[in-house]
Amino acid sequence: MLMDPLLNPYAPGAGTPPPELTGRQDLLERTRIALGRTKLRRHAKSFIAVGLRGVGKTVLLRETLRMAEQDGFHICYVEAHEHKHLSELLAPPLRAVLLDLDRLGRLSAEVKRGLRVLKSFLSGLKFTYGEAELALDIDSEPGTADTGNLDIDLPDLFSAVGRAANARDSQLVIIIDELQYLGARDFGALIMALHRCVQEQLPVLLIAAGLPHLVGLAGQAKSYAERMFDFPELGALTRDDADLAIVMPAQAQDVDITPDALDTIYETTMGYPYFLQEWAYHAWNVSPGPVISRDDVQVAAKRAEQQLDASFFRVRFDRLTNREKHYLRAMASLDGPTATASEIAAVLGVKAQSLAPMRSGLIIKGMIYAPSRGGTAFTVPMFDDFLRRSMPEWAPPTRRS
Repeated sequence: MLMDPLLNPYAPGAGTPPPELTGRQDLLERTRIALGRTKLRRHAKSFIAVGLRGVGKTVLLRETLRMAEQDGFHICYVEAHEHKHLSELLAPPLRAVLLDLDRLGRLSAEVKRGLRVLKSFLSGLKFTYGEAELALDIDSEPGTADTGNLDIDLPDLFSAVGRAANARDSQLVIIIDELQYLGARDFGALIMALHRCVQEQLPVLLIAAGLPHLVGLAGQAKSYAERMFDFPELGALTRDDADLAIVMPAQAQDVDITPDALDTIYETTMGYPYFLQEWAYHAWNVSPGPVISRDDVQVAAKRAEQQLDASFFRVRFDRLTNREKHYLRAMASLDGPTATASEIAAVLGVKAQSLAPMRSGLIIKGMIYAPSRGGTAFTVPMFDDFLRRSMPEWAPPTRRS
C-alpha cells in the first residue's frame, strides 16, 4: 500500500512556495533590513536577485511581498513580459497605489498631485489597458510626465508617487519578476526613475529578480547601475540545506528518508530547489512508507523526468524555432557546462559570426546566457539532458566544404 498522496507535503510548481524554505536566510535578512530601513526613512539599496531557472527567485519575491504587507508597505508587484512595455506593466498597480493613498483620510495635496501626474503619464504615452483606458476622474498635471519619453516621464511619475506615499507616512516597494525581459530603453528608464527617488530621499524601494545576464544588461542601460543596485546570486542549495528541504516536511508527517535516498536525490537534481521538490514529490507517491528508500527514489525518477519533460522543459522548448532548437541541441552535444560560439558553430558546420543573431535572440528569450566572455550556457538546469531525450536522432548538418 502506498502513502496517501493527499498528505504529500512537497510542492513542485512555478513559484509555488516549498514546505520548507531553506538556504535563503541571507537574502531574506537582506530583504528585512531593506524594508525596515525604508520604513524608517533611511537609505536602503535596492537589489536584483539573479539566478537560473528553478532556483526559487519567484518564491523569494512572493515572500518579499508578504513581508512588505506585514510592514504596511504599498506594493507594486509585476512580472515583466517580453511583449509588454514597462509603462504598460506599472501603470495599473501604481494607479491602485495612488487611489488607495487617496482613500486613507485627510485631503493631501501630494496625493492629488500624484494622481494628476499619473493622468499626464497615461495621456503622454497614449496608454490603454486592454480595451479600456485607465480612467481617472481628475485633471492631468500639464508639463509633468506628459512628453511621451519614458526617460523623462517615469522619473517624474516615480517622484510623484514617492512624495504621495511620504505625505501619507507610507512607503512603496516595487517588486518585479523576470526583469530580464525589459528592453534596454525600459530598463534604463527604470534605473533613472529609481535614481530620482534616491536623490529626493523618497521611501521607494525596488526588489526584483531575473536571469544572470541582468547584471550586464543593467550596466549597459546606465553606467551608474552598479552603484545603485546589489545583485545577490541565487544558486543550487548546499547539501545540508537540500537535505533539510526534503527531510523536514517528511518528518512532520512521521515519514523518514534514508541517507542513500537523499544521496540519490541530490546527485540527480544537483541541489536545484525546483527539482528537489519534483523528485521528493514523486518519491513520496511511489513509496509504501513510512520510510522513503533509495529504491523508491529510483522508481520515482522516471515519473519526475516525464513530468518535467511535459511541463517545465516543454513549455520552453515549444517557444523555439527549428533553427533555435538545432542551435541548442548542438550545445547539448558538447561536454561541459559552457560552450563557445566557435564550438557550437563547428558542430553545426557554419561560421561563428553567422550564429550571433540567433544567440542574441535566445538570450532575449531567456534560454541561454553568457556566464563568461565568449561562453554560453543554459539558463534552465538539466535542459541539455531534456534536449538529448527529445531529439535523440539529431545529428549535426552536413559540413560545408
